[in-house]
Amino acid sequence: MDFLQLAGRNILIFGVANRKSVAWHTARLLLDAGANVLFSVRSAARAETVRKLAPSTAVFVCDVEHQDQIGTLRDQVSASVDSLHGIVHSIAFADYSAGWLPFHQTPRSAFLQAVDVSCFSLIAVSSAFRDLLDPQVGSVVTVSISTTRMAAENYGYMAPVKAALNSSVCFLAKSFSKFSSVRFNAVCPGLLKTSASAGIPGYVDSYLFAEKATLRKQAVRTEEVAATIAFLLSPRSSGINAQGIVIDAGMETNYFDDDIIRSSPSVGPGN
Repeated sequence: MDFLQLAGRNILIFGVANRKSVAWHTARLLLDAGANVLFSVRSAARAETVRKLAPSTAVFVCDVEHQDQIGTLRDQVSASVDSLHGIVHSIAFADYSAGWLPFHQTPRSAFLQAVDVSCFSLIAVSSAFRDLLDPQVGSVVTVSISTTRMAAENYGYMAPVKAALNSSVCFLAKSFSKFSSVRFNAVCPGLLKTSASAGIPGYVDSYLFAEKATLRKQAVRTEEVAATIAFLLSPRSSGINAQGIVIDAGMETNYFDDDIIRSSPSVGPGN
């Protein structure tokens, strides 16, 4: 039974970097479901990586920091398919080359570039593909984070950037509702093992803590995030719009778990 009803649907995926990417896990699931998957990546080198992973698929190169490249991508995709049923926006970038800095010392250029690549690109891509997205069943899904309210110091300015992304999802859903039924949603996972996360200072320690904080004592898996994305692309999720679906294995409810409290150096017998 084709529960998700994704067979034959055209889905454009942004952001595959390697086998560990959320975007690649999503693509593999969609391909298994019979969808026609197209890829957009940032560079020719990444295009070669994707072609090795999925040899029979269309792969385009587009650096979303350049509006003209987004326009070229639209033209290339429209020459390949008559319409798009879905877009997966799995793009984020932060320049941590300066090392860890207190939030108030965030470099202006790094913050603005992160907003451009990680947030505004969703707006730019959605606008460019407006006429190609199926007006009845189109679905756009972006990848955010489980919470933007927790001030994780090592994640720094990317949390405010993701907050802007979350808000943009709502405004895009409202804007597109004036002329279509295209839906916009975000998946908001807890900490994942991806190559991109490896570049975040202190990420491993945060990941290990997050794993202890989940109700099941096991971190969120990338394939779980991909499954949620596939569902949001599917007509089975037709009633879900302008939402952020948190995938954190119950972590946000469990910070006062007994094991975590007792492992704290400040908590000893009799305290």
